[in-house]
This record gives sequence, structure tokens and C-alpha cells, in this order.
Amino acid sequence: MTRKALGLIETIGFTAAVTAVDAATKTANVEFLGYERVIGVGKAISITVKLAGEVAAVQAAVAAGEAAGNRVGKVVASHVIPRPHEELEKIIYTLETRESIITKEEKKDIQKRQEQQAQDKHKIKKKKKE
Repeated sequence: MTRKALGLIETIGFTAAVTAVDAATKTANVEFLGYERVIGVGKAISITVKLAGEVAAVQAAVAAGEAAGNRVGKVVASHVIPRPHEELEKIIYTLETRESIITKEEKKDIQKRQEQQAQDKHKIKKKKKE
């Protein structure tokens, strides 16, 4: 992530987060790094989305994401760090963030496993009927 800016948008609720990411990624050439959920004050669930790219692109994306998120819900914080220190990778790329992003290949693998499980269940049911 070196040489890239980091953008953060924290929302209350999932819908505002998805809307913010949608607007942000449509507005500028940024990469969606993932998200994290946090249960905060009053047991409200906040979602922090993480974006990366060139400084100007991240600034534009965060501004657009914040505006869009506020239209459908509540954005509680947003921030852009122009050149985050390498040590921040430890907090940016947490297990939850890595798990929130599934590649197309991983999706295909999951889909194949689900199809195989469905076939296996069908075979078991068929054997029980015999």
C-alpha cells in the first residue's frame, strides 16, 4: 500500500456503507480494500470501509462516498491519509478486512463446492429411496 493514499469512511449500518463504496468506486479510480464492523456506543454497528489510490482520487472518492452514505443513512467519520506509514498495514489489512474481500476465483471455488454438496445430497436422498 506504499505510495497510495488511504481513505476511510465510517457509517452506521451496512446499507450506508454499501452506498458509500458504490459512489466512491464509481467516482474515482480507487481500490476497495475491504471493510470492518465495529459495535460501538449504544451497541450501534458501524462499518468502516477502506479505499486506496492516488491522493486526489481517494479524496474525490471519499467525498462522494460520504455524501452518498449520508443520503441513505449516517456517516460518522471520514478521513484521507495521503501517504500512510508502512506500519499502518497491520491495522488496515486485518483478518476481517481480508475476509471481506473474496476474489472471483474464490467465488468460483465456493460455487463449485456448493454445487458438489448439492449433488452429494441428491445422491444420498436417491440411495435412501432405493
